[in-house]
Amino acid sequence: MSLLQRDREIILSNEYVDQFDFDEVQEFVKNASKDLFISHKFKTNKNKTLVQPRGGFPTYEKMFSLYEEFISAGVDVLPLTIDSHTRLNDYASAQKMLDLSYESKTDMLNGYPLINHGYKKTRQMVKHFNTPISLRHGTPDARLLVDIAIASGIFEIEGGPITYLLPYSKNFPLDKAFLYWKHIEKVCAQYSPLNEPINRESFGPLTATLVPPLVTIVIQICEMLLSLEEGVKSFSVSFSQSGSVNQDIVTANVLRKCANKYAQKIGVEDATINLVYHQWMGAFPRNKEFSESLITTSTVIASLVKADKIITKTKAEAFGIPTKEDNASAVQKVQYTLGMIRGLPNVVDQEEEENLENCVDEVFEAIFNDSADTLWRKIFNSIKKGIIDVPFSPHIINNNQVITVRGENSSIRIYDKGNMPISQKSFEFEKSKIKLCSEKDSIVNEIINDIGVML
Repeated sequence: MSLLQRDREIILSNEYVDQFDFDEVQEFVKNASKDLFISHKFKTNKNKTLVQPRGGFPTYEKMFSLYEEFISAGVDVLPLTIDSHTRLNDYASAQKMLDLSYESKTDMLNGYPLINHGYKKTRQMVKHFNTPISLRHGTPDARLLVDIAIASGIFEIEGGPITYLLPYSKNFPLDKAFLYWKHIEKVCAQYSPLNEPINRESFGPLTATLVPPLVTIVIQICEMLLSLEEGVKSFSVSFSQSGSVNQDIVTANVLRKCANKYAQKIGVEDATINLVYHQWMGAFPRNKEFSESLITTSTVIASLVKADKIITKTKAEAFGIPTKEDNASAVQKVQYTLGMIRGLPNVVDQEEEENLENCVDEVFEAIFNDSADTLWRKIFNSIKKGIIDVPFSPHIINNNQVITVRGENSSIRIYDKGNMPISQKSFEFEKSKIKLCSEKDSIVNEIINDIGVML
């Protein structure tokens, strides 16, 4: 028995798990409909931006009803958002709140407790809709969750050791997260040859608060490389709307180019790399007409950058958790807008792209030059040293020395590079795009205003 299989058997012996039949699950994946695999859908819809909303309810019946609403709205990819207790591996509390949800007919969880429902029951729903489902969860230790998801027929797994830790956690050990996600990559790679590949997707928005493109791109590629080196053959890098149309186009172009370049650098040339675009992840305006405009603008940008998938938001974001009707309406509007604007011209800002790519290469040179003997340790050390630094991360290991503000055309610019190894030439380019403030309180006020740019 392999070490991976031994670990899986221990993890899947959890008291809240159905009796897990490894042979049956393997046979199910082998014979599963190709329509359940987003990797297959990407391949057969090359000229279309797939549309995926967000959403998750605690009870099976409400989840089923949500999917019915989404399918009738013309969705391409269904979401499965997991509840907070499951994200923290607290399945006892998830069960208690699920029971209360049924008893009180009130949602006592903010998502679907997949472990507690079980893969056999959930698989019935997945097979009924026969549409790719994306697992959205935010879990540092998702080893059990991912095995149950794949057994259910969910063949796209979002997250990673950096993107699901630094934005969400204060003190969960980062080295453990790297090892837990290494386990997940191996599981996804092991299932992939049986049918279409399991798609892994990194979470690009991070803290969704003034994160510069450089940080987003570096972290996306780091998680991609960690996945590819374990044998994953389908990976999606992602980023979110920044507030600057030009910067989003530049980010998409550089992210695509660098992702392919660094995949080749580690000797992987047979993996498919997709680009995913998140609609605005910051504070939404309370004026619903403004929200509609924001959503429409991001849809146009997704078309401009030829995103393989767009993850939607709704005009109700500023008022609480969107209803299934809100989400379905957003899907319809985004699909309509995408249909209207096909064939937009390519837009290139060569100077911006060259500087951003140079910055990415400078950071990766420092990462690869770290003395550690494995890639995950090199990346881990780079985060500890502040070579990788995520603005507004709550995690104790993050340096939080990088300061960003908005420059011309609302682009996000690095005001203080902290310990990030950006050359003076690259940094001077960044500084040339912003009006430097002379007083610290002026910077604070500017940052506050920049965070609320869409309000």
